[in-house]
Amino acid sequence: MMIAQLTIVGCAAAAQVPAAAQPLSPASSAPPATGGMEIDPDSPLAPLPDIGVDWPELPVQPAASSVPAATQRSVAASTRYDWRIDGIDGVASPLLRDRFRELSVLAGNAGKEANAAQLDRRARQDAELLLTLLKGEGYYDAVVTTGVETADRRPMIVLIAAPGAQYRFSGVTLAGVEQAGAKADALDKAFAVGAGDAVNADAVAEATANLRVRAGEEGFPFATVGEPDVVVDRAARTATLRLDVAPGTARRFGTITANADNRVFDAAHVQEIARFRPGQPYEASQVDDLRRALIQTGLVATADVTPVPGATPDTVDIAVRLSPAPPRTVAGELGYGTGEGARAEVSWTHRNLFPPEGALTLRGVLGTGEQLGQITYRRNNFRGRDRVLTGQFAIAHLLRDAYEANTLSLSATLEQQTTIFFQKAWTWSLGGELVATDERDVDASTGQPRRRTFLIGALPTSLGYDGSDDLLNPTRGFRLSGRASPELSLQGSVFGYTRVQLDASAYQPLTSRAIVAGRIRLGTILGAPRDQIAPSRRFYAGGGASVRGYGFQSIGPRDPNNDPIGGRSLAEFAIEARVKAFGNFGVVPFLDGGNIYTGGAPDFSGFRYGAGLGVRYYSSFGPIRVDVGTPLNPQPGDSRIAVYVSLGQAF
Repeated sequence: MMIAQLTIVGCAAAAQVPAAAQPLSPASSAPPATGGMEIDPDSPLAPLPDIGVDWPELPVQPAASSVPAATQRSVAASTRYDWRIDGIDGVASPLLRDRFRELSVLAGNAGKEANAAQLDRRARQDAELLLTLLKGEGYYDAVVTTGVETADRRPMIVLIAAPGAQYRFSGVTLAGVEQAGAKADALDKAFAVGAGDAVNADAVAEATANLRVRAGEEGFPFATVGEPDVVVDRAARTATLRLDVAPGTARRFGTITANADNRVFDAAHVQEIARFRPGQPYEASQVDDLRRALIQTGLVATADVTPVPGATPDTVDIAVRLSPAPPRTVAGELGYGTGEGARAEVSWTHRNLFPPEGALTLRGVLGTGEQLGQITYRRNNFRGRDRVLTGQFAIAHLLRDAYEANTLSLSATLEQQTTIFFQKAWTWSLGGELVATDERDVDASTGQPRRRTFLIGALPTSLGYDGSDDLLNPTRGFRLSGRASPELSLQGSVFGYTRVQLDASAYQPLTSRAIVAGRIRLGTILGAPRDQIAPSRRFYAGGGASVRGYGFQSIGPRDPNNDPIGGRSLAEFAIEARVKAFGNFGVVPFLDGGNIYTGGAPDFSGFRYGAGLGVRYYSSFGPIRVDVGTPLNPQPGDSRIAVYVSLGQAF
């Protein structure tokens, strides 16, 4: 672990060891930790092995002899030991304690046997470590001695600290910050160390880093911030700090340039991805955001995004240098779903076949309930960040309990997406769809099979608001979304109808390890009777993304053969408790309910309820979900157990 550094000039002499800091064991005539040499109080602190930093050039009080000779004879054989620190309660920060435990040789070898010589060496090393850490937090008069207690079965190695007074700054000067003009006050506030604060190396290092970041955010891309210069007055137990700051000229964004040989994006497309525009005030965070966004396209292996002087003294250009990543992906998938059967999928994608970011995907599905061939064109970052243009042509055969459909479809969508890298509050989509579908179902009144062909044109749109704190694993907040699809259908004659669906979910933490989550879903089809609407365009309920415990699309009205027939309206709810159990695992008890209705508005009667228990594994890329549910009031033919596996929470 790296410990913050200060360049400090010190003066005055070292303090004497107080009586309370003497070893617990009898006085020893063994040589001091310096090997028997006289200590010069003005000599610098010797480098500490494995720390890797230089510390203030101040006098050092050596640790007393670690283990007295009499005690060494009593622990001559190898033995296990315990250790503790006395004297730092009330002065040591949690960070100091954590650092000591991480670097301590006594702690690192705890539980292992050691002889007296090893204990002596470890105690000396840890005494020097503790002294260094105390000085880093402003206790420059600190003294650390060592001792051993042998009353118990194991020897107890004791580090005895006398921290002394904590030094404080009597003055802090940011030399040159006034050159920032009206923004000087913002830079001064960013350096959150002032007169009266403790002389803490970490606080100074953090304040210096904050100042560098703030300078970039305030429009100074070429600002330079020096290293802090601290002068310690040992007599007054104070220090002064000086930091040289050269902010330079505040600038605005100029143009973006890209290396011509990158074979990925030109400068114009990089500008589409950027969240800033020429003429806007420079912000370093916007440059970092652009670098991440370029990598996240998946087409870039490395991205160097560097501010360079612009054409005028008040502008800064952004020089982008890219190297390409492999553009092709082949993916496969095998799975099984209750009500959907076995399924195998394979796809091939070239993510930049039509530059910039014009991807072509060929996808095929072979399963017991679905066969599909699909061609998709997808243009990411289309005239704006995370704006996606999609065109799709598909031929599909679907075999469901409710219907069988042979479908030919052509669709296009323009949407503003949210991503796990930049979760957006508002998302939307606009689309168009042409569908020719030949569908077989059963006449609900007679139970006789029938076959009909539908020609459908639709204009689906959606609008969503996400006020949750995480895309895949929300713990607080809420989400709202609405979808509307005006459709024209030709089946014997032309008629129109509109499909509308509303979804809402909310998340509330109960404790640090338990969250309650709930959702509701309402839907309606207005303008046509159920039997006139193609079976594939009706509402259905049941399954892992609907009412758990039931099979896929199994809830609602059924035909004389006990197969679902869908409906014109739906109502659903779900509530669950997400409890962290141990490590990365959690358990989720849940209760779901819902029903499908023939009329245009749900009347909330006849709900089917499902309950169960889920397991979550919280991986680095999101929770992996396994839910096992059972129907509480099943219809005839419903399975008693249903299992669902997916990535992400149920809602």
